[in-house]
Amino acid sequence: MKVAIFHDYFSTIGGGEKVVSNIAECLGAVVYTTDTSVLPDDLHQNQVFSLGRIPHKPFFRQMGSLIRFSMSDVSSKYDMFIFSGNWAHHASLHHSPSIFYCHTPVRVLYDQFPVFKNRIPKSLRPGFVVWSSFMRSMDQRSIKRINKIVTNSKNTYKRVLKYYNRDSSIIYPPIKTKEYYCAGYEDYWLSVNRIYPEKRIELQINAFAKMPDQKLVIVGGVGTGDHAAPYAGKIYRMASDIDNIQILGQISDKELKDLYSRCQGLICTAVDEDFGITPLEAMASGKPVIAVKEGGFLETVTSECGRFIQPNVKEIITAVKTLSKEPENYCQICKARADLFDIRFFNERIKTVVLETYEEWSDSV
Repeated sequence: MKVAIFHDYFSTIGGGEKVVSNIAECLGAVVYTTDTSVLPDDLHQNQVFSLGRIPHKPFFRQMGSLIRFSMSDVSSKYDMFIFSGNWAHHASLHHSPSIFYCHTPVRVLYDQFPVFKNRIPKSLRPGFVVWSSFMRSMDQRSIKRINKIVTNSKNTYKRVLKYYNRDSSIIYPPIKTKEYYCAGYEDYWLSVNRIYPEKRIELQINAFAKMPDQKLVIVGGVGTGDHAAPYAGKIYRMASDIDNIQILGQISDKELKDLYSRCQGLICTAVDEDFGITPLEAMASGKPVIAVKEGGFLETVTSECGRFIQPNVKEIITAVKTLSKEPENYCQICKARADLFDIRFFNERIKTVVLETYEEWSDSV
């Protein structure tokens, strides 16, 4: 069976991009996208095809993606189509049978709409409301054409049911546990995330500013043409004045695994995270995780693998000081927990759902 994957764009590497790479590897699939400036290490250039350029400015970029995917048509070349991201599923207009691997319904259009609206200058809010209304309408129309929805967590499953009124199957994103290792416990904590407001990185910076004896290393890129640029600038300015905090930006997968292998642990402070692959990467490296008690973290992290906190500076400080005493005590139980999400389980389930969806579609036409 020949499979094509459609994904929004590759302007920075996060959990969604890694899932696309894993699905492509599992199914021998090609990937259609727009921006190809930053590709995952496991995704080869000859597997990826660009549908064309899109604008860089926020809102125009998202609309450009919607148009590119809606106009695309490679239906005669493949037997099955998989969509990933916020806008790629608009390719459902010309591609069937289809599976939407949903990382989350577009948060700016649904649960986070009020938050985004309040961030925008008042003079621009009427335009934002009109843009959101149009994009939401197109989103709903596209979702109805999709044959099967797969979600990355129970958290996302609930959102899909609420906003799309669709049932879905849960297949957790994978991790190649054999590629992660523990090389010791050096004097730094790690934070791995896109530099987005929803990640609440300022909480981590404010906490470590009060712990000069502890170091924080922040890894993650900033997407092109989205809402994050002003926030990223703020984060870089905050960190520049604090000697024990370092921001590395986007780095290679090999470099990231090395950082995981030597850190004391990982800190996660995202708002209602869809799933969150980084705790599994840390635990596969034998490292404890400090995570806010909300969202997808509740499905991966356990109290035996670190500590749950409320999103405030005081609790981050307490957790860091406590876990820094003997982080090695968490090594084996963290590795065992991460192994439950190993890629071998993911591959089995993806292959099964692709075959089932194709057979159901074939029987209906």
